Amino acid sequence: MEFSREKRLKARLAGDRRGDLYPHSLQFYLQPPTENISLAEFENFAIDRLKLLKVVENLGVSYVKGSDEYKSRLEREIRKLKFPFRALVEDDYDARRKDHISHFILRLAYCQSEDLRRWFIQQEMDLFRYRFNELNGDLVEKFLKYVNLSYGAISKEVKEKLAVQLLNSTPGLSGAKVEELEFYKVPLQDAMDLFRVRRVYLLNAFAYVPQTDIVAIVLNNFRTKLSKALALTARSLPAVQSDERLQPLLNHLSHSYVGPDYTIQKNIGKISLEHIDALSVKSFPLCMRQLHKALRDNHHLRHGGRMQYGLFLKGIGLTLEQALQFWKSEFIKGKVDADKFDKGYAYSIRHNYGKEGKRTDYTPFSCMKIILSNPPSPGDYHGCPFRHSDPELLKQKLQSYKIPPTGITQILELVKGMHYQLACQKYFQLTQDVDDIGFSLNHPNQYFAESQKLLSGGREVKKEPSEPESSQQKLSSQKSTNSCSIPISSNTEADTELEGLDAYFTED
Repeated sequence: MEFSREKRLKARLAGDRRGDLYPHSLQFYLQPPTENISLAEFENFAIDRLKLLKVVENLGVSYVKGSDEYKSRLEREIRKLKFPFRALVEDDYDARRKDHISHFILRLAYCQSEDLRRWFIQQEMDLFRYRFNELNGDLVEKFLKYVNLSYGAISKEVKEKLAVQLLNSTPGLSGAKVEELEFYKVPLQDAMDLFRVRRVYLLNAFAYVPQTDIVAIVLNNFRTKLSKALALTARSLPAVQSDERLQPLLNHLSHSYVGPDYTIQKNIGKISLEHIDALSVKSFPLCMRQLHKALRDNHHLRHGGRMQYGLFLKGIGLTLEQALQFWKSEFIKGKVDADKFDKGYAYSIRHNYGKEGKRTDYTPFSCMKIILSNPPSPGDYHGCPFRHSDPELLKQKLQSYKIPPTGITQILELVKGMHYQLACQKYFQLTQDVDDIGFSLNHPNQYFAESQKLLSGGREVKKEPSEPESSQQKLSSQKSTNSCSIPISSNTEADTELEGLDAYFTED
């Protein structure tokens, strides 16, 4: 049975008690949803939550977590995607329902490997931290009771009696601050992290934790429960994957892409072959710049490189005739004569453009497809340089492209944290000379389009006159647990069809 909006509205008018399902805008996601939903709603909920978690990751690297800018941008995104954003909003059943169901859907998609679990836990924790910190004292107590954490706030009399001890044992507090803050009585075993760094007052095996630090204890509890839940979900995943309706969705959710597929070429025929060398320096992402240079140097690319670069060129506007001319003129400078090119390579290029075989209009590769599939072997030049290059070789490449030392350090820090797409965003900022790119980078053709907008004056350059701290400080102040950038998508059919294209590119 599918619960449509109309049916849910009728249930509300009939006086149902749906509010009992979600009495709080925040939860530990302890009970899975039991209602039936349509496949369309299943996919839409999952994609929206992935978009939100991707924003959480980007903001966590770009801004200091908890800063006003971080909070305002995150709230804006939460509101736009219609998730719960204010704990005091009473009539937000639909938002709370979406939050609950979408979390459990992503558990199914992100329990499949250690890397995916690590990324999912980190982003969910950051989202939870933001929401928890938005609660006032009364709502904090209600939430703790809701999730069965018996951390009661101490009375005013007890706080006055222990005021000196609380002040001396809690760094950064003044006497006035002690009076204003709520303190919670927490069993010592739950506050060991704070105890180790001497941030709490201990009495009779209980820690007296200020409201500003209680989030660390609640987060640790949330992380433990979520980590165990993901492990249990992974065990039961085979039963879920046996459903032929869900298996394709789950397989693509964890590393797919939502956005323009760049098959509709607005600039088709406007790219001149004579300009490609200049464009590769000004507007190509590093992966495509690397492929272009390898092609010019070696007059050849192996099949992985031809697929990745050929579809990218198609996406920026090269016509079929231009593509045939471009590849042929380069290959015949090497060991391939014109006749061999026409017999061995021209068919695959026409197939690329949907003129042969199944006549499928193949789409350029997204960042995540490049990062997760078909890693390069020795002699290959495809793939993501931030993901597949040795850090020292990547550093040398960036130096050769005149990236400043501080920028190289920032990029390598992001690579070390497995934030490959964020490293590419930093490369965009440095090469295009902007401080705030204003978008989340998920596709090489998106990189090219945004660069061309900047160079043509079609988008305002966002340069900030002054910053409270450098990007390097932001990175060093909040290195998150290793995680990889996971963009989002629903274009599963194109990915399936693309698998058949490999056969046409196997000749080296």
